[in-house]
Amino acid sequence: MKFIVIGITDNPNPYFPPEVMAIIRDGKVFSGGKRHHEIVAPLLPADAEWIDITVPLDAVFDKYSQHASLHSTFGRSQSENTRNSTEIIVFASGDPLFFGFANTIRRKIPDAEIIVYPTFNSLQLLAHRLVMPYHDMRIVSLTGRPWAEFDRALIERAPKIGILTDREHTPATIAQRMTDYGYTDFIMHVGEKLGNPSEEHLSTLSPKEAIHRDFAMPNCIILEHRGAVPPRPFGIPDAAFTLLDGREKMITKMPIRLLTLQALQLTGRHVLWDIGFCTGSVSIEARLQFPHLQIEAFEIRPECESIIQQNTRKFGAPGIHTHIGDFLKTDVSGLPQPDAVFIGGHGGKLKEIIAKLLTVISDNGIIVFNSVTSPKVTTDSHQLWDEACAELGLQQFPPQHIQLNDYNPIEILSCKK
Repeated sequence: MKFIVIGITDNPNPYFPPEVMAIIRDGKVFSGGKRHHEIVAPLLPADAEWIDITVPLDAVFDKYSQHASLHSTFGRSQSENTRNSTEIIVFASGDPLFFGFANTIRRKIPDAEIIVYPTFNSLQLLAHRLVMPYHDMRIVSLTGRPWAEFDRALIERAPKIGILTDREHTPATIAQRMTDYGYTDFIMHVGEKLGNPSEEHLSTLSPKEAIHRDFAMPNCIILEHRGAVPPRPFGIPDAAFTLLDGREKMITKMPIRLLTLQALQLTGRHVLWDIGFCTGSVSIEARLQFPHLQIEAFEIRPECESIIQQNTRKFGAPGIHTHIGDFLKTDVSGLPQPDAVFIGGHGGKLKEIIAKLLTVISDNGIIVFNSVTSPKVTTDSHQLWDEACAELGLQQFPPQHIQLNDYNPIEILSCKK
C-alpha cells in the first residue's frame, strides 16, 4: 500500500506548493479527520472518495485494506489514473512524523510505502508566535496517553516542556496536576487553534490561573520555568514525611532507603512493586531518583492511603499507583509485570507473598527485603527469607548488614528469579 501524508494546520485557506496541489488534483482516495475534511474539501476532485479517521483506528485501517484489495488486480501496465486510485492521500495535523499519523501507518502496516509532506507542528507554531527558541524543549504528548512522561519531565526538572493536549488532558487539568504536586514555578503559554488567522489565541499565565480557564480545542502548551531550576533531593529527611500515627519506627530510614534502591538495581528496571508501603517513603524516593519507573504500591491499612497522598504531594512525586487491601487477596493480573519488588511489610506471610510474586515477576526480576534483628521480634524474618528462597529455587545475593545509631541492626536481603 502507498500513502501520501500531507500536513496541514487549522488555516481554513491552506496553502500547498504546486507539487502537493498536483497530487491532490490527481488523487482518488483521501482520508483524514472531520476537521481536516472541512478544510480541504474545496480542493478535492469532484469524484473523490473520503475515508474518515475515527476511533477505533482498526476499522479505518480495515477500510484502507479493502481499498487496496479492490485495486490489487491491476498490474504494472495500468494507466496513471488507475495507479493513483491505489494510493491513499491522508491529511494530518502539522508534521505527520511528530506524534502523527504517519507513525501510526508505519506501526499498523510496516511494509507500506509512505511519502510525507510536512508543515509546522503546533508546538513549533506556538514557539514561533512567542519568538521562543525551542531546540532545548522537552516534548511530551498527552494526546491519548497517560500522565507518565509528563510526570517524568516535571520530576526531572525540565526547564522547558512542550505539551500536546487532548480533551482529557486539558490546560486546566494539567495546571491542576502541577499545582497539586507543587510544580508551580512555571509560566504557562497556551496556544489555541494555531494556524487559523481569525481564531487562534495565545495566553500566558500561571498554572494556578489556568486551573480556572477554559481553552478552545485544539490547543498546546509550552511550560517555561521561572528562575533557577531547583535540584532534585537525594535522600529525603525522615522527619519531613507525614507518618502513620506519628510513629517514627514505621518508616524505612533514609540511609536504608537509598541502599535498598541500590539493591533493587532500578537503573535498568521498568516496573517497581512496593508491598507494604505505609508512609510511601520507598516508593517516593524511587519515584524521585528513577522517574522512568512505573510504581505500583500496596498496603493493607486503609489509613495509609491518605498518608501516601500527602507525602507524594509534599515531595512532588506524582504517578505512584496505590492499591489498598491484603496483597495475597489482591487481583494483580491486570497490573504491569514487575521486574523489581520491595517487600516492606509481610504480616508473617513472607513465603506466601514471595510465592505469589513468582507467578507475575519477569525473568531476572529482583526481590528485596529488609530484615530487622530485634529482641522484640519473635519471628526470625531472615530465617523465613532463607527458607522461602530455598523452597522456591531463588538465587540469593550476599546480604548487606547495616546499623544506624542506636537502631536495631538491619540486613538488606535480595534475590532473583
